[in-house]
Amino acid sequence: MHQIVVIGASYAGLGTAHYLLKHTIPALENANNGSTKYKLVLISATTHFYHKVGAPRFLASADLIPLSKAFLPIADGFKQYDPDHFELIIGEAQSLHDTEKTVIVSDTYGSSEARTVAYSTLVLATGSSSDSPLWSIPGSHEKTIAALENMQSTLPKAKTIIIAGGGPAGTETAGELATLFPRADITLLSGTDRLLTRIRPVIGAAAESKLAALGVKTVHHLKVVGSEASAGSQTTVQLSDGTSRTADVYINATGIRPNSGFLPRTWLTEKGYVITRDKTSLRGPVEGVYAIGDVAGYSLGGALDIFDAVRPLCSTVFVDLAGPNAGNRKAQAFKQSVTETQIVPVGPKGGVGSVYGWRVPSIFVWMLKSRDFMVGMAPEMVNGGKFAKA
Repeated sequence: MHQIVVIGASYAGLGTAHYLLKHTIPALENANNGSTKYKLVLISATTHFYHKVGAPRFLASADLIPLSKAFLPIADGFKQYDPDHFELIIGEAQSLHDTEKTVIVSDTYGSSEARTVAYSTLVLATGSSSDSPLWSIPGSHEKTIAALENMQSTLPKAKTIIIAGGGPAGTETAGELATLFPRADITLLSGTDRLLTRIRPVIGAAAESKLAALGVKTVHHLKVVGSEASAGSQTTVQLSDGTSRTADVYINATGIRPNSGFLPRTWLTEKGYVITRDKTSLRGPVEGVYAIGDVAGYSLGGALDIFDAVRPLCSTVFVDLAGPNAGNRKAQAFKQSVTETQIVPVGPKGGVGSVYGWRVPSIFVWMLKSRDFMVGMAPEMVNGGKFAKA
């Protein structure tokens, strides 16, 4: 039995697992006439998939999109597969032994002892984490639900709100809150010289203008360097210029870090991302290891970067495992889009953005993302519908 282990069950891990099960494993068993059987083991730190793309709207109010649409049970999406070909393990990867090709996995909920999982092929899709549980699941999904529900109950009473981070998450959150709570004093600290630094300045400026029209004050060149609870339920944040501010609600929408602490240091870049030897194939630091999504060194971040990589990675796995039985089939090269693409809602009626270098109108942003933050995509991620075709 050749065991393929996929670690991580967010967009990258789910997409890869479903594609391998639907297309790659059947093709491999057909290529070798059944002489080798394959099984995929998916390791997920949580029982539920979180559609974190919609976090700015989820946190704003329970009345906009119910959390039942934001969190979907992963196991339900894999009932379609033969148990001989698939196993789901709920647990967090604690360490990896590359010489033995094993991963030590601890139970997220502490109900059982750690177990050792062997792999023949390994796909690393562990993604990234944020300091705040609003944007990613810190182990159990219940923690993120609790953080969202706490924010939903606190915001209506807030007179002052500080949001740290001028990227999409911070900008989108500011727009959502300013629309819902127009009387609140909302300040967005970009931490740099402008909003949305990954797209051209004129688009970031347009986002800032839209926020200003909603009453949001955007402050540049100022970062939050610390925060602590103060009197009552308020939070005091320490700023990079030595001053401090106090607000009823503080939302940290800054930075991410790769979930790679369990991996050998020799597998990682200086910043902790998994080394990809060849960006077109997504082969990882050693033979039989692959990386995809936010944890991978090649990644530029974002859902599009993940979706474009799933088929190339799985085709590479097929070619590597099939060997001479691959026939004329060749690995599909991953062609990363480096042209400017980012869609950023600024409130529920539209926003700003660019697609493959073309600046798009606000109505396009509404159609693609602003109206429902693409929540309809979540079921397709869990049940594999997005990758039904090879």
